[in-house]
Amino acid sequence: MTTGSSSEEEQALAHLARAQEKAAQVDGLDPAAQPKPIGSVAILGSGTMGGGIAMVMANAGLPVILLDVDEQALMRGLERVRGNYGTSLKRGSTTQEKVDAALARIVPATDYEAIRNCDIVIEAVFENLDLKREIFARLDALMKPGAVLASNTSALDLDAIAASTSRPQDVIGLHFFSPANVMKLIEVVRGKLSSDVTIATAMAFATQVGKVPVLAGNCDGFIGNRILRTYGSEADFLLEDGATPWQIDNALKAFGFPMGVYLMRDLAGLDVGWRSRLSRNAAEVAKANGTRYAPLADRLCEQERFGQKTGAGYYRYVGRDASPDPEVETLLEAISAEKGIKRRGFTDAEIVERILSALVNEAARVVEEGIAQRAGDIDVTYAFGYGFPKARGGPMYWAERHGLDNVLALVRRLHGEQGDRWKPAPLLERLAAAGKGWGA
Repeated sequence: MTTGSSSEEEQALAHLARAQEKAAQVDGLDPAAQPKPIGSVAILGSGTMGGGIAMVMANAGLPVILLDVDEQALMRGLERVRGNYGTSLKRGSTTQEKVDAALARIVPATDYEAIRNCDIVIEAVFENLDLKREIFARLDALMKPGAVLASNTSALDLDAIAASTSRPQDVIGLHFFSPANVMKLIEVVRGKLSSDVTIATAMAFATQVGKVPVLAGNCDGFIGNRILRTYGSEADFLLEDGATPWQIDNALKAFGFPMGVYLMRDLAGLDVGWRSRLSRNAAEVAKANGTRYAPLADRLCEQERFGQKTGAGYYRYVGRDASPDPEVETLLEAISAEKGIKRRGFTDAEIVERILSALVNEAARVVEEGIAQRAGDIDVTYAFGYGFPKARGGPMYWAERHGLDNVLALVRRLHGEQGDRWKPAPLLERLAAAGKGWGA
């Protein structure tokens, strides 16, 4: 599969440029709500995300305090930051002078008192709601009036975090993508009590530090990760129906993605998601609800196959080099047999259309629910945060070019075959019936 003619690519890129410009605008915001100036930043947590976010601030010329109450963790975090800059130097993408200036802007601290007067604090600790609520209660008591209290959470309930403070109007989500110093997207997540001034400040701040902002409503996974769960699950079901991880990855790569679903999961590590599923009793909940559950990832983790870092996940690894693993095919065949599924072959075109149609159907719900302001915001989110090929214009643009009626026809067919997870989104049905695009 190719990405099409150069004129088609130019049209897709032009669409994406317009969508990016539009995504920075907030519909219905009070015109009097002007962004607060941000001149100083605190980052709470010196792990991979915290360190990466600190680099973003320093590279943008902002002084930043990197706070971690664990001094050893803080030193490791700073060493990781220096290592990242060292890699950039080796690549020739920066200069020693710029690196020295950026590092000088990052001030380490182990005492909360050091951040009291910062204009914005960005919490970047482990994804645990109780921990984040505890931290925000402390920030509420500490930070100066009017300071923006931001969380880097990727999926947790922002309103529950804000409720631990006496100033929920100042709380906002700033979901950076990993690695934060490289990825362009920031999901700016507004809570039900986030003020217009705080929203305007967060959107302007994201642009100030060189990122691409998209405003998201508060729901499980916000825009990007909510949709990712839907089409990621569909990829998992394709495995049970007869595909292999490498076939799916190769099909997505041929479409234009830099990396497929399973190579990406192996790179990120499978153990974190596994522990989350165990803590939620995900398999038992699915069984009780009568919904389909794909156990392959759990079984890989039970064998301590956590991805690239353990030398095996969906693939086998020698260093960073991945190769297909017959053991995974054996596991898949056993799972299919347990479920009474007769495995069959899929073409690359079938794989891509099924995964993208699942993505688009869920994205249509996200737009209709107001979690995303507009369809173009989905395109920006996926082009700048999830590796969707920019030359394709984004998933919603792809759907229009492919034909919303064609997408709906597949969704309806799979709804009949597969059940309610393929229930057509009302917005998709309405627009396809009217022969209109997302702009309608």
